[in-house]
Amino acid sequence: MKRVFAGAVLALVGGAALAGPVVVETAVRPLARPAGGGLPVAEVSGEGFGAWVEGFKARAAAKGIAPELLERAFDGVEYDPKIITRDRNQNEFTKTIWDYLDTAASDLRVTNGQAALKRERAALEAIEAEYGVPKEIVTAIWGLESAYGTYKGDTDIVEALATLAHDSRRGAFFEQQLMAAFEILQAGDVAPRNMKGSWAGAMGHTQFMPTSYLGHAVDFTGDGKRDIWGDDPQDALASAAAYLADAGWVEGMPWGLEVVLPEGFDYEIAGEHEVRTAAEWNAMGVRDVEGRPVPDHGPASIRLPGGAKGAAFMTFGNFMVLERYNTADAYVIAVGHLGDLIAGGKRIQSGWPREDRALTLAEREELQTRLEAAGFDPGGVDGKIGPLTLAAVRAFQKSIGVVPDGYASLAVLQKLR
Repeated sequence: MKRVFAGAVLALVGGAALAGPVVVETAVRPLARPAGGGLPVAEVSGEGFGAWVEGFKARAAAKGIAPELLERAFDGVEYDPKIITRDRNQNEFTKTIWDYLDTAASDLRVTNGQAALKRERAALEAIEAEYGVPKEIVTAIWGLESAYGTYKGDTDIVEALATLAHDSRRGAFFEQQLMAAFEILQAGDVAPRNMKGSWAGAMGHTQFMPTSYLGHAVDFTGDGKRDIWGDDPQDALASAAAYLADAGWVEGMPWGLEVVLPEGFDYEIAGEHEVRTAAEWNAMGVRDVEGRPVPDHGPASIRLPGGAKGAAFMTFGNFMVLERYNTADAYVIAVGHLGDLIAGGKRIQSGWPREDRALTLAEREELQTRLEAAGFDPGGVDGKIGPLTLAAVRAFQKSIGVVPDGYASLAVLQKLR
């Protein structure tokens, strides 16, 4: 078994961490994206695409990509306006965390995950021994990224990345990904038309972006190729584990656990930036769902993705490691919870405020605008609910005498109105 690296780029498509009922995309993989123009297909223009491709070929050739490969890989490639439309509308399609978890950790996904783990047990146990990442966590990532290999995406990656790179909104990022894709092709790990994946450029069983592949993909089977696309998932599963190990995964440390908060808990100390020891949390009366003191797995935070009325989680250092794979808190909780369920653990015990709904992009922008106008700095108006917006929500809640849980809900927006 051999690890192969060509850099250390941690670049899966991602964005701000999510919290509250705000936003997880309708796809199982919640990739947060910058707000876009939301243009319908008819208004998306591919004018100049051919000239752009010729320019890219020249730039790629100057970096050592073989001209013959460039000609072969671009043969038949066309501008796809549907990809641009999807990219620009991603922030409009949202779910609450509980709706997302209902799908991400459904009974069927758990059952299929247990079957997948059983089928690949020998490889997954060897991967766990090599990288220290639990087989259930690797299996959960596999389940969320490609439904255990049943849907890896059938989009031509060269065409998708070329289309996105030609678009000026995030052209530089996607040209970097396209250049990395050609490095992969030139290495011979996959043929151009077999390089398939999602419309946004993520590839294979574990949906690696090309730069992440170059930095972290491994040849676990020892056949001389880092094959994350084929029917055999071993290289892809090992690559996901290698990615997490490189990001600092601590062997033996859980991602987190559900906890019960005591009466009168100070919600101002909830959040990823408030870190305490297990002894400190225990002294405050925080307990696991069985009523026991929380175990000591190092410094920990309390997260409330559904606000004070939803489940509370104590999260450890490996939570942040999983965020390197995908920055959305909802995704990390889904991976951790699905992994726990695959291992035979219990479902989340607390309820959720299911009467709430996710804010639309326009409402998230309005929330930030109104917070700013009221003197609570959300860090700009971009429709992304990150740490600064959550802190502004918490400060606003405290100013009006409601529980300062930082939950960016419709009720908060209505009070701002």
